[in-house]
Amino acid sequence: MSVINTEIKPFKAQAFKDGKFIEVSDADVKGNWAVFFFYPADFTFVCPTELGDVADHYEEFQKMGVEIYSVSTDTHFTHKAWHDSSETIGKIKYTMIGDPTATISRNFEVLRENEGLANRGTFIVDPDGVIQALEITAEGIGRDASDLLRKVKAAQYVRAHPGEVCPAKWKEGEETLAPSLDLVGKI
Repeated sequence: MSVINTEIKPFKAQAFKDGKFIEVSDADVKGNWAVFFFYPADFTFVCPTELGDVADHYEEFQKMGVEIYSVSTDTHFTHKAWHDSSETIGKIKYTMIGDPTATISRNFEVLRENEGLANRGTFIVDPDGVIQALEITAEGIGRDASDLLRKVKAAQYVRAHPGEVCPAKWKEGEETLAPSLDLVGKI
């Protein structure tokens, strides 16, 4: 996983959002916080539970200035069909990127080359387009949008407060740490 602290690579892709097909590129991402939420495939089992969970928290992400981009190697047409046929996916208001060429999945190093599917990967990207956090899980392990919110808040806090870090289980408003020689061996 060499992508942490690296700038996202260039891409251009078709996506489905708000009942329309749109084009999305790396340039659209820069300037704002973003979460790239990769999943294996539309019309599957764990994927809709995860995407629905993120949809339930989308307004909170928006209030924090974070855009969500879900990505699979399906097409934007498949995303629309899934959106139109599933009650869970129908509530999604964030951008659903189609990656049939697997360019984006390769860029983020989540592609299963032998299957043409993306692993479950979550990437928090800062306004400079730099990957600040990532999580990869096995196909059978779903992710939790509440914990993703916590991680985004921590990433935003650290960016806004140079010299401070967020300890384990940190939640907004709790104490942070200021690494120094005085703290060595005292935590």
